[in-house]
Amino acid sequence: MKLSASHLKRYRQITSLLWKYGHSDLAKQMSAVEGFGVDEPPSAVGQTSTDSAMLADGQALPEQLADDLEAMGPTYVKLGQVLAARPDLLPDAYLKALVRLQDKVKPFSYAKVEEVIMVELGVRISKAFSSFEIEPMAAASLGQVHRAALRDGRAVVVKVQRPNIRKQIAEDFEVLEQIAGFLDNHTALGHRHRFLVTLQEFRLAIQQELNYEREAHNLIALGNNLKEFKLIQVPQPVPDYYTRSILTMEEVQGQKITELGPLALLDLKGTLLTEELFNAYLQQVLVDGLFHADPHPGNVFVTNDGRIALIDLGMVGHTAPAMQENLLKILLAISEGNGESAAEIAIRMSEKLEEFAAPEFRRRITQLVTLRRDQGLEQLNVGRSLLEVSGIAHENGLIVPSELVLLGKTMMQLDVVGRILDPAFDTNASIRRNVAALMARRMRSDLTQGSIYSSLLEMKDFTMGLPSRLNRIIDTVTNSELEVKVKATDAKMVMDGMQNIANRITMGIVLAGLIIGASLLMRVANPFQLFGFPGLAILCFLAAATGSFWLVISIFVSDYRNRKKYTH
Repeated sequence: MKLSASHLKRYRQITSLLWKYGHSDLAKQMSAVEGFGVDEPPSAVGQTSTDSAMLADGQALPEQLADDLEAMGPTYVKLGQVLAARPDLLPDAYLKALVRLQDKVKPFSYAKVEEVIMVELGVRISKAFSSFEIEPMAAASLGQVHRAALRDGRAVVVKVQRPNIRKQIAEDFEVLEQIAGFLDNHTALGHRHRFLVTLQEFRLAIQQELNYEREAHNLIALGNNLKEFKLIQVPQPVPDYYTRSILTMEEVQGQKITELGPLALLDLKGTLLTEELFNAYLQQVLVDGLFHADPHPGNVFVTNDGRIALIDLGMVGHTAPAMQENLLKILLAISEGNGESAAEIAIRMSEKLEEFAAPEFRRRITQLVTLRRDQGLEQLNVGRSLLEVSGIAHENGLIVPSELVLLGKTMMQLDVVGRILDPAFDTNASIRRNVAALMARRMRSDLTQGSIYSSLLEMKDFTMGLPSRLNRIIDTVTNSELEVKVKATDAKMVMDGMQNIANRITMGIVLAGLIIGASLLMRVANPFQLFGFPGLAILCFLAAATGSFWLVISIFVSDYRNRKKYTH
């Protein structure tokens, strides 16, 4: 690894952090992490706050980890936010300590806020807003949020990015990528887990979060996608009041769910809200292909009129149609406690390394899902199970897609939100209840005007080309030019197979003729009508539909009998 002299201080800080927590209770409690193997602490020269505040017995305080990450800068604060949403990795004490990094980081000065707004909007705060609170209502790793009011009186919140943060994050990732590349190239653990790829995905996610224009477009898109969910609100951005570093949006009139007292929670329709929230997320992930990927409790509000509001769309996930199908299948497999199916789906959707051990992977996934099922499906955490599947995959030489990991993290956060709103809510039952409606929505989304036209054009090409292709086949057979090369020990089996193929082709031609004839008859006026359409055309369609149904059934029955006949 080639070290940069300008980054020596940063290397020392990172080494100090790793040594400190690598020998603490944190490493001992994380099943996937072992000691870092550093026998002595690094030199005290140039050390940061990460070198102090150890407990008397040598263990690091969870609160000190949060302080250390904050002292390291915004990149590490963001890392702490991600870790705070991973109960599968960290003990509860550390999760609680890291939660404050979500919105209680030290803010920057109001003078800096004025500078950023002046540069981005081109006017002073007093010109753009009728009022603007000096103290931020929340401060996080990348920016802070202030309450304000527009000139027309609308209540808004203004998200202001930290000055010079892009440069600082770029420098941090340059250092981290050098370390990750070294681990990937020189350690078995790095080769298996691909730290550099993971880090680059993390870097891309932060870069997207730094673009507030992108977040504004995400708010608009998600708001449109969730219009049918009357109990879900997505605050919309204010046109002309957002740039890459400033985002002005509607203020949510309500409270974070973490700030609701016991009496307020009793007044809510918790079960209904949780069901609506999970249903909305299933649609986002498995139908729309765009989902809010950071629904930790600090980003979920309950409005004064009893709805759920989702804020902070800097981090979103994207799922392509093929990935949506795989994610739906693995979600169903896990929610039903079917480990064998979950393992097979994970293998199909992942990249296999040379050392991939398929039998061991299948065994461990089946064991994991069976264990969770035996504990009770109502207690099974789908998000945690998805992340555990990802961990087992890495250990066995299988690289799962990043969408699966992001979905697992999102589902874990949703489970926390759901437990607050309705402690008795069953995530798995909700998935099973909504799967039928979900499939219907997927089919509607797939059945676009473009896809229909494409299918019609393909059918047109098929029907127009079918006669000439059949003529060529018949001429070939008539002229004794057809050659069939068969390697078989059972001639009767081959002849039976050829007979079945011929019958199916003939039946298919007849059905195609009925469909084409019916289509032509639809244009012919006829006093005999059924359901308001020409009767002969409708009869042809019915005959074609009946014949198609019979053909499909006969194919399945015939294939089933043949398999039994020739495999016993």
